[in-house]
Amino acid sequence: MGRSRSKAPAAAVKAFAVEAARLCADRRCDDVVVFDVRGQSQVCDYIIVASGTSDRQMRSVAQELKELGREHDHPVFRTSADDGGTWIVADCVDVVVHLFEPDQRLYYDIESLWMTAPRVPWKRPEDALPPAKIGARSAGRGKAAAAE
Repeated sequence: MGRSRSKAPAAAVKAFAVEAARLCADRRCDDVVVFDVRGQSQVCDYIIVASGTSDRQMRSVAQELKELGREHDHPVFRTSADDGGTWIVADCVDVVVHLFEPDQRLYYDIESLWMTAPRVPWKRPEDALPPAKIGARSAGRGKAAAAE
């Protein structure tokens, strides 16, 4: 894999990409994918693609990405959106996030551009558990916290 063009530590850039993907998923975006495009892209290290449910939801996620970027020293350099509110891109320089309404995502098919790029696992360990297990674990944490 080629070297990154970023001046930020590689681990910090990857950690920010993972947190940005988690934010998208936490805010109800679907089909969140993180591509490691180091050595393949001349403009960034990671690309995130996610499907939103509406222009309002995607704008909200884009705003929260700005806040997350500031917190992690990866501020959003620029955002752009189409006139119909069906696509928003947030450019954090090292990480670029594309939020699409599902039909637009299929139309632009950005994933096919990066099909040879490795996908980065971003889900939290508890996200992999069946829903019933998550509730049981959360309830257990609550009891432990109350006992302290």
